[in-house]
Amino acid sequence: MELKNFVQELQWRGMVHDVMPETEAHLMEQMRAAYVGFDPTADSLHIGNLVPIMLLAFYQRCGHKPFALVGGATGMIGDPSGKSSERNLLDEETLRHNQECVRNQLSQFLDFSSGNDNQAVMVNNYDWMKEFSFLDFIRDVGKHLTVNYMMAKDSVKSRLSGESSEGMSFTEFTYQLVQGYDFLHLYRAHECTLQMGGSDQWGNITTGTELIRRMAGGKGFALTCPLITKSDGSKFGKSEGGNIWLDANRTSPYKFYQYWLNSSDEDAEKYIKIFTFLDQETIERLVEEHQQAPHARLLQKRLAQEVTTTVHSEADYENAVKASEILFGKSTSEDLRKLNEQTFLDVFEGVPQAEVARTHIENGLDIIAALSGDTQFLKSNGEARRALKENSISVNKEKVSEGYEISTTDLIDGKFVLLQRGKKNYYIIKVA
Repeated sequence: MELKNFVQELQWRGMVHDVMPETEAHLMEQMRAAYVGFDPTADSLHIGNLVPIMLLAFYQRCGHKPFALVGGATGMIGDPSGKSSERNLLDEETLRHNQECVRNQLSQFLDFSSGNDNQAVMVNNYDWMKEFSFLDFIRDVGKHLTVNYMMAKDSVKSRLSGESSEGMSFTEFTYQLVQGYDFLHLYRAHECTLQMGGSDQWGNITTGTELIRRMAGGKGFALTCPLITKSDGSKFGKSEGGNIWLDANRTSPYKFYQYWLNSSDEDAEKYIKIFTFLDQETIERLVEEHQQAPHARLLQKRLAQEVTTTVHSEADYENAVKASEILFGKSTSEDLRKLNEQTFLDVFEGVPQAEVARTHIENGLDIIAALSGDTQFLKSNGEARRALKENSISVNKEKVSEGYEISTTDLIDGKFVLLQRGKKNYYIIKVA
């Protein structure tokens, strides 16, 4: 496979924060192995992990060999970088389960199975750390770095100098040594010469290059990307409900799609370079078209399409688009009935609900009772009748008149009925 200039690719995408001198030339000489570490403390990655994932994906597409390191050992310690407190530590069985889940998600971005020379590899640092005794580690590795060197790292200084900090345990203090040893191990075992990560990892990564120099007489390289922020100052990757996960069971494809669709113009222009595989010419054309008609939100729509399709699937993307249209009156009753429970609840989040016994539906629930007595959607039977005469009442997006009875054939996913008055007033009947 022909090598492409990886550093240049990252630079036009705005993905280089720090890069060690000579890295670009080193990568243009031949196929090289590089790694990024992933925290296995959950059974899913979230969109905060997308930047390091894209680093590996672009790396592989430029002809190089990516290693995804799951930190089974370091996950048992906890990285102090950017943290104000220590994490809960996990057992081996949980870490193995999480590793498999992470691998499945990474396979949406990386080629693990083609047999090509630059096929991706997943490794777990627990595999080479579990037999390493404490005495062996401090004798063979710890003696090569001074406490002064380790104390000078920003991740350590910020924890020790913070006003609310309770200090740092020895366990966390040794984290950079363990991560540094990972780089040394991969250098020795797989000729891995580059480690990449977020800008907050620079100190940990350069500890690894130092160990490679002192213990193996070799040269390691480092590259970090900026930490992604939103233009309004809020944290990227978070919503009111917390993390935006890559696992569809944690964050539905609809909510995932909506997160990207709701990006500001400024953020969308930045994100489409980082989180999609679109080339520079295509992105520049999209940006130009968007600037000519920003109200059409072309950038946001294409960004949401690309990322949702990559993380989930084309079908999930199409369903998310249809679900989005439901709120804007462009959908049919048939579209509504295709929604599963999670997507339905996501689309109509915050819409008031009332529970109705299933027997009421099975026996036929009169529309006036459904609108007023059983739900209080409308204040009285009289108001319900007036609304029906005005032809402003819909059941599952279809207009109904007085005398209509809601039955089991109206149920969405076997348990919901959507009432609507006018264009924007919704109410949900949930069958219990």
